Amino acid sequence: MTAFDLDAFLPYRLSLLANRTRHGFAAHYEHEHGIDNAEWRVLAHLSQSPRISVRDIQQQTELEKSKVSRAVSRLEQRGLLKKEADPSDSRLLSLHLTPAGQRLMDSLSDAAQRYQTEALDTLSERERAAVDRGLRLLMRALSP
Repeated sequence: MTAFDLDAFLPYRLSLLANRTRHGFAAHYEHEHGIDNAEWRVLAHLSQSPRISVRDIQQQTELEKSKVSRAVSRLEQRGLLKKEADPSDSRLLSLHLTPAGQRLMDSLSDAAQRYQTEALDTLSERERAAVDRGLRLLMRALSP
């Protein structure tokens, strides 16, 4: 029987890395802006699309629909996003950032870029390119 090496097991290693990076950046957006991970992910996706549905965000973030819905409700209560009937399908709600939400996202984008730069500063340009290429290959290989 072959011994199982947990430290070499890809899902375990990726999970540890994801937790470390998420917690590192979360310390900023939780402390500075009082938002959680689900709210950050909703805001980030809204900043990439002028109008998007809860379903679209749920599919893109791979968060549970209930987490996305709760995050959207909290962000709406804070005046950071607005829900409107989707012009192409009145059964769907379309979300978009309010001016306050856009200002927050601008600040978060700057912080995210600084965090990423600091996280990658210990790597050479060649190593950064290798990490990026490896992540792209894994995302493609593991996509449903």
